[in-house]
Amino acid sequence: MKQRFLWISVLILWLAGCKSLQEKGNDQFLSGQYQYAISTFTQILKQDSTNLEANRMVGESYRLSNRIEKSEPYYRQLVEEEPSFNHYFFLGQSLKAQQKYEEATTAFEKAKSYTSDEALLARNQREIESIKLAEGIENYWPKHELVNFKELNTAGADYAPVLSEDFLYFTSGRQASGLYAATGTPYTKLFRARAEGLKVDVGAIQALPEFKNEDGLNQAAIAISPDGNTIIYARGNSTSPKDLPETALFVSYFRGSGFTQPIWMPVNEDETWWNSTPAFSPDGAELYFASNRPGGFGGIDLYKATRLANSDFGNAVNLGPTINTPGNEMFPRLTSDGKFYFASDGHPGYGKLDLFVAEKDDAGKQVIKNLGANINSQDDDFGIFFTEYPKAGFLASNRADGVGDDDIYFFEDKTPKPKIINILLNVYTKEAKVDGSEAALPQARVVLYGSDNKQQGGDFSNTNGRVRFTMNADSDYTIIASKSGYFSKSIPYSTKGKTPDPATLIQEVTNITLDTTLILDQLVLDKSIVLDNIYYDLDKAEIRPDAAVELDKLVKILLDNPAIRIELSSHTDTRSSDEYNLDLSQRRAQSAVNYIVSKGVSADRLVAKGYGESQLIIKDAQTEEEHQTNRRTEFKVIEIRE
Repeated sequence: MKQRFLWISVLILWLAGCKSLQEKGNDQFLSGQYQYAISTFTQILKQDSTNLEANRMVGESYRLSNRIEKSEPYYRQLVEEEPSFNHYFFLGQSLKAQQKYEEATTAFEKAKSYTSDEALLARNQREIESIKLAEGIENYWPKHELVNFKELNTAGADYAPVLSEDFLYFTSGRQASGLYAATGTPYTKLFRARAEGLKVDVGAIQALPEFKNEDGLNQAAIAISPDGNTIIYARGNSTSPKDLPETALFVSYFRGSGFTQPIWMPVNEDETWWNSTPAFSPDGAELYFASNRPGGFGGIDLYKATRLANSDFGNAVNLGPTINTPGNEMFPRLTSDGKFYFASDGHPGYGKLDLFVAEKDDAGKQVIKNLGANINSQDDDFGIFFTEYPKAGFLASNRADGVGDDDIYFFEDKTPKPKIINILLNVYTKEAKVDGSEAALPQARVVLYGSDNKQQGGDFSNTNGRVRFTMNADSDYTIIASKSGYFSKSIPYSTKGKTPDPATLIQEVTNITLDTTLILDQLVLDKSIVLDNIYYDLDKAEIRPDAAVELDKLVKILLDNPAIRIELSSHTDTRSSDEYNLDLSQRRAQSAVNYIVSKGVSADRLVAKGYGESQLIIKDAQTEEEHQTNRRTEFKVIEIRE
């Protein structure tokens, strides 16, 4: 009997203790001390793992303190004993945060049967669709690599990096003045270190000198205006009952010799609204921030406020449903090219907060793109800041490979530097001798033109007749050589197909030397030059296609030498009457001139002359070959205009 009485007494004391723990945990939960509530309700679950209220409170505490991935076992217990839309929905979110996509989809599908609320069903369907879309995400910057900045990070939280005037500013739990009861992590303060791009002097980190960090609360994300004269940061979670009830934006201005004491910003509008993660536009005229104020599209939305005449910011406007979702959007970053970067857990991603960019497509419509797996993880990824846009910068993440809680990472574009191919072209100028030989022609002016007809270079050939040009691979050029007393000549030149594939090269720089030659003919007045292969059909003067090919060469000479005027002559053999041959040759010469004019040569530069059989080369021609020699077309320069 005595033993039974003792057992009953112990049971009564234990039940009384449980009730006390329950009340204590409820008070902690309601006051936002989620980590303490987790600890309290965990004690109850050690005695009774099926306690629904304790499971609910632990699951909700993890969810509300942004650790929903840890809430899975508690929501599983709830859906077994007390199935509801919320329990299945939050279980699905927990599974999704762990990238257990198949199980998450099953949980979201089951949630549908526990509500008829269209808004809840739409949000649930969005989660299902986001899982499907996440499977097709491509890396926005395929060659970017992300590295944990281990020397900068601590075991606590380090996040929200911002570079301003050779200093990296960031939020950190180092030098904490207590623990934040919601998460059980150290309160955060603002710090800075000298920096040049990604190079940070981690040995000289100091607390923010512009104004004093406050104890017993979180100083969070910071923004600094482009001119460095305005600092805006988030401040909240105070342990004092006399302080503000919610996180709010505070501002400090540079006045004279220093910064003012931070003050609460009117853009917060209501002390009970959560406002945080500020960022300036590149010109400083706009302030972007996150808020849970009424009228949004979900838990936390992004807003934009404009600078007023008194340097404050007001008229906050929601950024709309393309960017904002039923989930959470925060840590905005507008870049100079108009792209908008932000963190979200509502758009299709890998788990919790991912980094996204809003940009215009070809049709001018704003589209949202996940930055991909080389930037994002299944954990929180947020707070991007560019030191060299878009090639390098910082961001924060609490992914598994970190040093502590939230860590600062840096990223760089690791696209391999292209192999350099230097193409050197030796252009040799030569002159054609009477005996058919060729000789170097010095002091010829050689000019190189690109495919856009703009001059790329020019010089006089040396004693060896050489000029050297530097050219680009896979490019088309025109080379023109000229010298007084010689016909100018132009030739097309292409480097396409004349260089190796850069992918096959080992050396960073490869030099390729190419050669080409331009042969110039002497320009002598009244010296006849025979145009080979100019044939006409019997008794006809029309230009045949094969003759047109040869006449095009003369067209080019005339275009290359705009100062010359020529006589184009036609000659026949003796096998018709003198009168007939004279008429035929005149018609043929004129036909050739007409063809040349049709190609863009001015008619006043051409004289058509038919000589019939009056200028035979072989006077007593007998063979067809000898007659063909007499049937010829010639031209000679009759004038050189200044």
